[in-house]
Amino acid sequence: MSSVTRMAQFSRRHVLGLGLGALSASWLRPLHADDAATEAHGMSVFGDLKYPADFHHFDYVNLSAPKGGMFSTVPSVRAYNQSYQTFSSLNAYILKGEGAQGMDLTFAPLMVRAGDEPDAMYGLVAKSVRISADKRTYRFTLRPEARFHDGSKLTAHDVAFSLTTLKAKGHPLIVQQMRDVVSAEALDDATVQVVFAEKHARDVPLYVAGLPIFSRAYYASRPFDESTLDIPLGCGPYKVAKFEVNRFIEFERVKEWWGADLPVTRGSYNFDAVRYEFYRDRDVAFEGFTAKNYLFREEFTARVWATRYDFPAVKDGRVKRETLPDETPSGAQGWFINTRRDKFKDARVREALIQAFDFEWTNKTIMYGAYARTQSPFQNSDMMASGPPSADELKLLEPFRKDLPEEVFGAPFAPPVSDGSGQDRALLRKASQLLRDAGYPVKDGKRLLPNGEVFKIEFLADEPQLQAHHAPYIKNLATIGIEASLRLVDPVQYRARVEDFDFDMTIERFSMSATPGDGMRPFFTSQAARTKGSYNLAGIESPAIDALVERIIGANSRDELTIACRAFDRVFRAGRYWVPQWYRTNHPVAYWDVFNHPAKLPRYFGSVGAIELWWSDPAKAAKPEQAK
Repeated sequence: MSSVTRMAQFSRRHVLGLGLGALSASWLRPLHADDAATEAHGMSVFGDLKYPADFHHFDYVNLSAPKGGMFSTVPSVRAYNQSYQTFSSLNAYILKGEGAQGMDLTFAPLMVRAGDEPDAMYGLVAKSVRISADKRTYRFTLRPEARFHDGSKLTAHDVAFSLTTLKAKGHPLIVQQMRDVVSAEALDDATVQVVFAEKHARDVPLYVAGLPIFSRAYYASRPFDESTLDIPLGCGPYKVAKFEVNRFIEFERVKEWWGADLPVTRGSYNFDAVRYEFYRDRDVAFEGFTAKNYLFREEFTARVWATRYDFPAVKDGRVKRETLPDETPSGAQGWFINTRRDKFKDARVREALIQAFDFEWTNKTIMYGAYARTQSPFQNSDMMASGPPSADELKLLEPFRKDLPEEVFGAPFAPPVSDGSGQDRALLRKASQLLRDAGYPVKDGKRLLPNGEVFKIEFLADEPQLQAHHAPYIKNLATIGIEASLRLVDPVQYRARVEDFDFDMTIERFSMSATPGDGMRPFFTSQAARTKGSYNLAGIESPAIDALVERIIGANSRDELTIACRAFDRVFRAGRYWVPQWYRTNHPVAYWDVFNHPAKLPRYFGSVGAIELWWSDPAKAAKPEQAK
């Protein structure tokens, strides 16, 4: 099964993270706390920066990497309106259409993240920032050399236009995360001032600094919020070169890009061309890789990784395989249960669904033992709860004791461990008992809802490869009387149904940033549960979760953040909102042997950084193709 990354993902270059935001406004400290007007070259959530003002480059890049060659791949993450299998628009920042992969390469933000720090950002379009004493006003000074691809000057008016437009007309996830932005205005051509609400989310300034900058002049005669195949005017390291809707999109490196020799970009963006190939079927996509239709592939299917990388190019060394470490929080993947539907409102029913899934059998039989069981949305991090709550966690949980299950105040809920048989009788008996206790009896072998109708579940998916993972689960549900089925739809219909919350259960994966912030709101809050297009697929509406999200957002230190995350984790897991699936702590990648990459990739990059940090090796590329 793939690690399906339906993230608000947090595009590689401006990760939305899963940030939070809100109780206090003291988090994002200026670089010099004693002088709020001091000009700073970067900023971070808790004020710490690794790199000094005169740094030359990020430590993890290769300054000697040659420019040239092509990098080609298939989509492995998506953001906002993007799809893995198709695209119909070159506008990837609105709700309409299916945005093309890679459009973030064509735009530059004010600042970019450092891959070896949890959340620090350093100037790209902005050379510096001044933060007011009350942390509400941020004045960014722009680099005079910043230009759009047509040579026109990028000014503060373009930045103000971009932020204002995204807040008003951007994708709902962008709009929601910008709700604490009060105003963005150009004070002159070189200075843009952004004012935030008094109790703004801790990481919203970082989020805003990472948003794309559009040309105000370009959109003066074009609507921003419409799906379009017109190539937009960008200002980033690449621009759209050619594309064919639903098949591929190719970007070419801007040879005289104004930002190429800045500290945050030296040694990066080395390929002359970046190309995404689109396939409707994952098996066909794999065959495309074996035929060298594209050059790089991150493998998300354990079965394929274990059994299918034996084709001639692997055997003779023309294709390399690596397993690269992933030290970021592994996040959450599972079947999310739509609690907006009456049949799923009882937590006992949802736990019965958890008990019926045999992870151990699935992992052993279908996934070659490659995965570990997911338990928490903070998996693979110290933000995950364990054991009984600490005294500091209890302080956050006690105000909600009367509304929370008692288990919240003990060890956190963990999914059961089966006997690996595929149909663990003890777990299925427990599932049946939970359903009976909830008022779901069995009649003539069929599980009935309290209203007398047959209990049916439709799993919604957009990839046929998921059938192997659903089938044994559906069989177990039938054993306890539930009539379950898998509905496969095309990617466009899938996205439309998910955005309208028109499903019973569906697979979702999202990953937390190392410093969760305002991005948690679209996934977990009551407001998001009622917002079309949000990522709160389960429909979670919990005053305790809402308050804990705000606590996380308002944490004044990393210790406070960790405590709040652990408290949140306990409440979320007690809600039984999902059937947890699996995760792995590495990136299995395969690529045709024409690339090199840094010896040690940065810890917090969230991906293997192939587009940004790898390079084409001229000597390897010049080798004659070996006979197959």
